[in-house]
Amino acid sequence: MKHTFTTTKDKPVFTGWEYFSTPIWNGEFPDRVPLLNKICDKHIQAAKKINDKVIKERNKILKKNLKDFGMSHHSGSLFHLPEMRDFAQFAGSSSWEFLNWCGWDLKNYSLNFTEMWVQEFGKAGAGHHTPHTHPDQHVSGFFFLKCSSKTSYPVFHDPRPGAIMKGLPQKDQTKITCATSNIHFTPKPGTMVIIPGYVPHEYPVDMGVHPFRFIHWNLQCVPKKVGETV
Repeated sequence: MKHTFTTTKDKPVFTGWEYFSTPIWNGEFPDRVPLLNKICDKHIQAAKKINDKVIKERNKILKKNLKDFGMSHHSGSLFHLPEMRDFAQFAGSSSWEFLNWCGWDLKNYSLNFTEMWVQEFGKAGAGHHTPHTHPDQHVSGFFFLKCSSKTSYPVFHDPRPGAIMKGLPQKDQTKITCATSNIHFTPKPGTMVIIPGYVPHEYPVDMGVHPFRFIHWNLQCVPKKVGETV
């Protein structure tokens, strides 16, 4: 991005350039939500059944019924299931287009799913995820199925270690500038977000006011031809 500006009166004019930016895609596809929720319902119910055992054990130890406070009901792998084939193709092709738009040469690579799951934060509230990345992945994606302005939301952090180490105080934290260290989206049902796999992301504590459910996936670029090992 290019900016031309004058620093102060009677000073030279400078041209400002923004390089090494972090790409993030988001789009709205609400028409996919009803079917995906229907498909995912059984997987969330299965995850809740597994967590029931954890909840009972926790209640026993703490001598208090916390229900599913602070928990995330996390399904098993989804990308290989026949009923998820259409969405997996959509998420996969969108992720490929994202990498292609970023400028990466993919002609000698195939883009493969390594993970895809659905998760729903606990009804009792306090569901969350601390900042993290998924190792050895090139693309991460999210598709939101249940959310509102009162639920948790995705937060994305500056992935540049040098920028974090040398960061100065921000002049105005209400504005997105070159000094911004993290940004967030307020998703709606049907919002899709795609990011590079190296971008740290988190979910702040959910208050348990409304259901919060999303599909998350990771993809890896694999060379089509692998050289011989010595």
